[in-house]
Amino acid sequence: MQWQAAGDDAANATIVDGAITLILLFRFNDAGLVASVRAEARGAGVGAEMVMLPWDCGLSDYQPQDGMWMPMTGEAAWVRPDGRKAYFLGKVKKLRYEFMP
Repeated sequence: MQWQAAGDDAANATIVDGAITLILLFRFNDAGLVASVRAEARGAGVGAEMVMLPWDCGLSDYQPQDGMWMPMTGEAAWVRPDGRKAYFLGKVKKLRYEFMP
């Protein structure tokens, strides 16, 4: 993965897996935490077709969890020509994780 600055509060992450390259734009809030992640082209089912559309994920309500700041609210949306259409809105009620050795 390669990172490249995209302004004062954003960075592009380029991920390459074989013939597939994905570029994600990460935007950061005033605390330096990820506020959103965007892909300019991601496959979306529209009717019976698969079309490439911008995709956006907003993250918020960061809370400390075992020494790390974790976003407790997230929203994923397709950015269609007629506007942003959220398809997922989630709020973490309980979080448990373990680090692998």
